[in-house]
Amino acid sequence: MLKNFEELQKVNADAATKAFGALASGLQQIATEVADYSKKSFEDGTKVFEQLLGVKSPEKAIELQKDYIKNAYEGFVAQATKIGQLYSDLVKETYKPLEGFVAKTTPAK
Repeated sequence: MLKNFEELQKVNADAATKAFGALASGLQQIATEVADYSKKSFEDGTKVFEQLLGVKSPEKAIELQKDYIKNAYEGFVAQATKIGQLYSDLVKETYKPLEGFVAKTTPAK
């Protein structure tokens, strides 16, 4: 009995360590993506603002704004999809080390 308990503790510790490692790695990847997107979004907005300062006609200003909004929306949707996939992968990778632990601790039917 004691030997089984010690084995269970070792399996539990190994699974938890691997799960936390996957969690840390996944969260770091998500944070990097968000930071990169934020930087690019800010740069794009600044570029359009600078272009608007040099516009001579209201029609050109409206066209610039329309293009910026379209591109910003498409970029946001693409980034949101990518971040959603990263979160999905994070959950899968975090749970993967725990699958063996759950299988070993669940009584057979």
